[in-house]
Amino acid sequence: MKILAFSDLHLARSRAAALVEASAGADLVIGAGDFCNGREGLGQAMEMLEKITAPMVVVPGNAESAEELRSAALPSMTVLHGNSCEIGGLDIVGLGGGVPITPFGSWSWDLSEAEATALLDGNLRADVLVTHSPPKGLGDVTSAGLSVGSTAIRAAIERLQPQLAFCGHIHDSWGARGRIGTTRVANLGPKPNWFEIDEC
Repeated sequence: MKILAFSDLHLARSRAAALVEASAGADLVIGAGDFCNGREGLGQAMEMLEKITAPMVVVPGNAESAEELRSAALPSMTVLHGNSCEIGGLDIVGLGGGVPITPFGSWSWDLSEAEATALLDGNLRADVLVTHSPPKGLGDVTSAGLSVGSTAIRAAIERLQPQLAFCGHIHDSWGARGRIGTTRVANLGPKPNWFEIDEC
């Protein structure tokens, strides 16, 4: 299965156009949150992506809530937040929001580590884990050199050992790649990112 994955579109029209064009070669498209900015423009972001015909799995970022994303989602989208779906034999688990709670103020849709743990612990297996926030220690370094990732998400990766774990959120770490155990982890960013995974 060819997976096209991205995060942090933030209403960038040229980025959306590149994703739509690339999606013609994808079996599955994954969006790891932050489609809009500051809880505004989500409908516009969905319009930018509406020509994607492949199945899409998305999680909310901290720029939109789960409820907002579910209300605005395209018919081809499955919205995950603390739950899972199955596509092509793959178990995909998703969690949105900023984890841990960000310093960005009341507009940011965030979860505490305890809230994230409670949502993730209900999932017993995953081939792909999609989160907006990165795991602690990988893809989570800010321009100030701070590691701001989630301990709950890292613990879920260590427990579930999915083949792939996708995230975004920390713009300064877009493009970061690494492994936690056997899991390939990628902080995506808004450009087309390609991955292949065997269907189960």
